[in-house]
Amino acid sequence: MAKKKQTTDPNYKVVAENRRARFDYAIESDLECGIVLEGSEVKAMRGNGVNIADSYAAVENGELFLVNAYIPPYEQAKVFKHVERRRRKLLVSRKELADLWSATQRKGMTLVPLVLYFNHKGRAKIKIGIAKGKKNHDKRATEAKRDWSRQKQRLLKDHS
Repeated sequence: MAKKKQTTDPNYKVVAENRRARFDYAIESDLECGIVLEGSEVKAMRGNGVNIADSYAAVENGELFLVNAYIPPYEQAKVFKHVERRRRKLLVSRKELADLWSATQRKGMTLVPLVLYFNHKGRAKIKIGIAKGKKNHDKRATEAKRDWSRQKQRLLKDHS
């Protein structure tokens, strides 16, 4: 008898998503990074309440940091509690770090966190988008395009 293939991975879990990022920024490419966490932060992330909407990534002194990401306190941690909004180091290769630095310094791009998740091995990862800020007319054009595609789907559905 053949084994059933498991369709969903029990370890994979999206912890936080920055939905506003795709509206405010034109994302040109993205990059998966590891994140350095303390023990109580990992436990707190497995719960709910993580927020990356107000955060950003920055290259400083040859290292990549996630700034202003909120991980709520873990109530069961008595002694070794973590700071909720501390700067967390992100793990990338030297080549990727050099590319990120040149994108932010020379091309005027921004590093925006898109998704914070646990991968299939149970390790915390964050997806960083290399983005350029949208102007108001760009946002309106994107919204009009989205509305038109919805309207088109409704029309096709009604005529079927």
